[in-house]
Amino acid sequence: MSSSSEARDFLVSRRARVRPEQVGLTAGPNRRVAGLRRGEVADLANISVEYYSKLERGHLSGVSDAVLRSVAHALRLDDAETAHLFDLARALTTSPTRRGRPTRRTPTIRAGLQQTLDAITDGPAIVRNGRMDLLAANTLGRALYSDVYLDPRRPANFSRFTFLDRERSERFYPDWDAAADVAVAIMRLEAGRDPHDRDLQDLVGELSTCSADFRERWARHNVRLHAAGVKPFHHAAVGDLVLTYEAFDLAADLGLNLTVYSAPAGSPTADGLRLLARWAATGESEEAPSARSTHPVEQS
Repeated sequence: MSSSSEARDFLVSRRARVRPEQVGLTAGPNRRVAGLRRGEVADLANISVEYYSKLERGHLSGVSDAVLRSVAHALRLDDAETAHLFDLARALTTSPTRRGRPTRRTPTIRAGLQQTLDAITDGPAIVRNGRMDLLAANTLGRALYSDVYLDPRRPANFSRFTFLDRERSERFYPDWDAAADVAVAIMRLEAGRDPHDRDLQDLVGELSTCSADFRERWARHNVRLHAAGVKPFHHAAVGDLVLTYEAFDLAADLGLNLTVYSAPAGSPTADGLRLLARWAATGESEEAPSARSTHPVEQS
């Protein structure tokens, strides 16, 4: 799908989501559209309805930051959605000659980054990219996500696991719907940042072909920043875990995200992590440790 089509569908989906009463308008009995009308968005953004209609047709090239911010405010976009709108406009503004050819990337994990992961011993820690590739992990991270590593393809991928290995993923994620929503929303955000990423395009095509659940979620155009929260898991070897996570974009490795999991001291999950560490030392599957050697390592 073209960048202009992506921009069009994103704006249409956000406009349909906003109820008139959310922005101080009265819906009235004769309203025939879901959400706001184009003219109402234009009024809220302080631009003409003709100009907003042009934007909603996907013509975001050259649109000023001020107008984009006004539209984001009118549509009640959150931080992730606003960033996505700016990314879509940036992709349309960049000239075809500067975009270059779609590229495939080989994940590269610096030796120093792997050492940092290995220094984290009390909780799982992983590095992923916006395509949901699991690129590196510490011992507990490999143990936690041992089922994800069962797919022999490398890099292992959270979205493939979630949508194409349903029996395992539904067991592993007690709230499977939430995990699926997050995976797709992160991929959508990445597609806005880099619409010419061939690996991402191929992954979206694969998942769309093989999973109706993925297709339905992809069509929602939802995006999300994955920064902090609490996530439940069910690990086959140690049972239920409720882990707090903090996620950080890596300044030295653009496009990569470090996620570290923890549990309150004395909690059942803290006990579960100790069991997971013992299991990792004695019973970890053969597939998981091999992940450390499947990516080129760049000396720091």
